[in-house]
Amino acid sequence: MNGPFAWFKWQALFSDWTIFGKGFLITLTVSVLSLALALTLGIVFGMFSNSRIKVLEVLSRVYVEIIQNTPLVIQIFFLYNGLPHLGIMMPIMMIGVLGVGVYHGAYICEVVRAGINSIPKGQMEAALSQGFTYWEAMRYIILPQAKRVMLPPLTNQAVNLIKNTSVLAIIAGGDLMYQTDSWSSNNLYYGPAYVVTGLLYLVLCYPLASLAARMEKKEYHFTDEDKEEVNEIQCKEEATA
Repeated sequence: MNGPFAWFKWQALFSDWTIFGKGFLITLTVSVLSLALALTLGIVFGMFSNSRIKVLEVLSRVYVEIIQNTPLVIQIFFLYNGLPHLGIMMPIMMIGVLGVGVYHGAYICEVVRAGINSIPKGQMEAALSQGFTYWEAMRYIILPQAKRVMLPPLTNQAVNLIKNTSVLAIIAGGDLMYQTDSWSSNNLYYGPAYVVTGLLYLVLCYPLASLAARMEKKEYHFTDEDKEEVNEIQCKEEATA
């Protein structure tokens, strides 16, 4: 049978499985590094947005608005083509890490801001009255409590981040989607290639999505206001991705 899922096409894919394995490892590496960058940026700018220091609040707002209101594809394209004109040469994989990390950092910033705002203001006032600085109060008192609110949406952000690494395909990033596109365009065996690629993304994303669902259902509780704010963040991401 000669169709999109003919057996000989599957045989060709199995014989070239190392191509997909290489792409899978690159996707996993980019995901881990991007998530580390996104968490760092998100926590820092999330604290900036609640610092009551005007310059830091404005800086956080500018970062979030610019990143959230422009597509990730355009941001990656700008980094890939714009950085060399500024004399900055980076490996393609690092461009992907920077682009995806900065992009999701803006959404994590909003999650952190919502988590911090869910903690009663009296907690911060009490910490300051005991001699803590703002940053010490955040580190030792506010953020440890806010993580109960933040962890489920942060896990969802990790899922979205993994899927968004596929944009590296447009700059030949060597990721799973790029390897899939390259392999299937050479022989036109698109059916098996995309089925296997979808399953590999599922292997990475489903455990995290299930973990987020369990945390929301059993361990962590949102107020209606928190849920509404997190939903707005996720809907905005889907609209701009």
